[in-house]
Amino acid sequence: MFERNKVDNINNQTQQIAVAAEVTFDNGDVAAGQFLIHASRPFAEVLNGASPFVEFEVYGEARRWIAKSTLRDVKVVTVPKAGNLLARASDIDSFEPHRVLGVEKSAEWAEIRTAYHTLSKVYHPDRYASADLPSEVRDYLAAVARRINLAYMALETKHNTVKAVARRAAPVFESHPRN
Repeated sequence: MFERNKVDNINNQTQQIAVAAEVTFDNGDVAAGQFLIHASRPFAEVLNGASPFVEFEVYGEARRWIAKSTLRDVKVVTVPKAGNLLARASDIDSFEPHRVLGVEKSAEWAEIRTAYHTLSKVYHPDRYASADLPSEVRDYLAAVARRINLAYMALETKHNTVKAVARRAAPVFESHPRN
């Protein structure tokens, strides 16, 4: 017969969660990454437990087991909640197109256009489409991309209006006096 308690706990033992942290090693090296721990165990228990190793993944590198004895300092990094990210992205009262694009209000059109192209390349949805990101991060990046596009559209409309007014102000036909 199966023991129901052991069968139910198999999934809990294999589920892992990531705890974001900044680690300082004995040799002075600092690494930012995440500890991978069992979902059923508190982080402090994992660090103070009997096992001499802990699973750690430096961002952008492969997972590895590191010896707890080489750790000098572990600083748990708190990640902002999705609500905070979205509240900041959708704050309509503070929408200033020049600030969104990172240019001065007195910037020339070429500078505005360059800033837009640079930011749109960084935050374009295709750039992070294949990355394994949490949904709140994807939503935040999409909101930033929308803000960048809206800021550029607002400034482009203003620029095109100024150009159209200048075109209308210029005479269409000038007659030259006959000699």
